[in-house]
Amino acid sequence: MRQGSDIEALIDMMARLPGLGPRSARRAVLHMIRKRGMLLGPLAEVMARVARDARECLNCGNISTQDICDICQDNRRTNGTLCVVEDVSALWAMERSGVFKGRYHVLGGTLSALDQVGPDELRIPKLSTRIESEEITEVILALNATIDGQTTAHYIADQLEGRVTLTSLAQGVPIGGELDYLDEGTITAAMNARKRL
Repeated sequence: MRQGSDIEALIDMMARLPGLGPRSARRAVLHMIRKRGMLLGPLAEVMARVARDARECLNCGNISTQDICDICQDNRRTNGTLCVVEDVSALWAMERSGVFKGRYHVLGGTLSALDQVGPDELRIPKLSTRIESEEITEVILALNATIDGQTTAHYIADQLEGRVTLTSLAQGVPIGGELDYLDEGTITAAMNARKRL
């Protein structure tokens, strides 16, 4: 059955979103059309505003509708601690946890010789500048436990050695994790980071 071309275009666009395939996109669009006054209209308005106003924070690289994001403007977060993350989704994940009360620095990716991504393609030079201007005393490297993530962490550690205290997130067995379901790398990291009880 063929729907109107605009509806098909909306379904096709929705199907491009992560986690949505054609079938899920079709169901979502149908639901929005049925609830157009409550969902579709307001969603279209918000999406138009975000499309017009969204930009990278000039300070940390977070996504905001202002030049400087709310996190960077929050004076309660000026505690000398900076958490370095690969991308905005990692920043948002840290914020959801509610455990970190400092500021962030979004690199915009990781170093990758294969993809020809060097330090200048990332926000590494800006990180060095921020350490001086914001009187940062600790940098937490919260990068993914991938080869590129660890390469980036080592590079940053070399660049900042002696200037600030450098820490990284612990790695290993997650809370509620069963050893049988973990990969070898996670088990190795957990074994190497073991602590006395």
